[in-house]
Amino acid sequence: ALFTLALLPLSLLAADWPQWRGPGRDSILQGAAWPEKLTGLEKTWRVALDKGYPGPIVSKERPWVAGTKNATGKQIWETSWPGSMSVPFFARSNGSWIRATPAFDGESLFVAGMRDVLVCLDAATGKERWRVDFMERYKSPLPAFGFVSSPLVEGDAVYIQAGASFLKVNKKTGETLWRTLKDDGGMYGSTFSSPTFATLAGKRQLLVQTRTTLAGVDPEKGDVLWDQKIPAMRGMNILTPTVYGEGVFTSAYGAKTYLFNIKKESTDAKKMDVAEGWNIAMEGYMSSPVVIGKHAYLHLRNQRVSCVNLETGKTAWTTTKTYGKYWSMVANGDKILALDERGILYLLKANPEKFELLDEKKVSDQECWGHLAIVGDEVFIRELQGISAWKWKK
Repeated sequence: ALFTLALLPLSLLAADWPQWRGPGRDSILQGAAWPEKLTGLEKTWRVALDKGYPGPIVSKERPWVAGTKNATGKQIWETSWPGSMSVPFFARSNGSWIRATPAFDGESLFVAGMRDVLVCLDAATGKERWRVDFMERYKSPLPAFGFVSSPLVEGDAVYIQAGASFLKVNKKTGETLWRTLKDDGGMYGSTFSSPTFATLAGKRQLLVQTRTTLAGVDPEKGDVLWDQKIPAMRGMNILTPTVYGEGVFTSAYGAKTYLFNIKKESTDAKKMDVAEGWNIAMEGYMSSPVVIGKHAYLHLRNQRVSCVNLETGKTAWTTTKTYGKYWSMVANGDKILALDERGILYLLKANPEKFELLDEKKVSDQECWGHLAIVGDEVFIRELQGISAWKWKK
């Protein structure tokens, strides 16, 4: 795994896109309205990099990208550590490159290396502050698909799915504070999904999805507040679950799409109650949904796009046309920007009545598996071997 910091003047006062799926970890922005067309979106720069999947993170005018080297012209620092591996044969066509999106807290960067290693770096200099090898710490097996889950930073802690478990570590030292949701790791235990925070039934908690289970976890003690089995082919629960009201929306490869309602009352005094609100015969895949109003917009395993009413569980619409294998989506007001793995950027109107594609634009000739990052009027696109910045014309 190799990590490079590139571009423009330093300002560590705040991070505008500090982590996986942005400030709220939900791909929702509250900014000036986007135009109705993409014709005014123009490329301002591009830097060639080595291969990688993680989406960029951005502080004031400075993006960081993981899995990169040989950035030319404007590189500030570069650091590396050993840790290459090969993913299983059926996933190898997509490469064995670093996957997890780093996290930034204003001072430090937290980077997940493929072989279950978490590294803390000084953001200004690239100096390594600490490194934890979770395979060594817990004698857990090699995660077959690498360290895929993106770290979550809050307060003095980093929350991560690694070491065949879900962990809270001290962000200053890397010391484990608690460890829960343990599994066998390896081929069927190593996690794809990334954790997020939610308040459900009045209780603030971590929302975690493993290869088999959706759960709420107490951030202080690590207690599992509730859990729900989620069947999926080969355990491919990949997307980040999304909160709607007191419920959690998720969708599984080879299975269904669900909304689960969380309540305080339970027959077990130590746990909250979880009940299925509805399910529909629809399969998500790698793309995490965005929620606007009472509807979720989701890119599916069959490469179609669908809109689901979260209150009723009814499908509002599903496209007949296919749109790539993967979308990373960001919503702002009633519009959605979506990037597929072929390098096509789509601008959609969030319309529950019909699929309303406002415009599309080819932004890369390379594969684009990294998540979009958007700050103000700038769009950052992680290509397989590069990063580019685009800006709306005034």
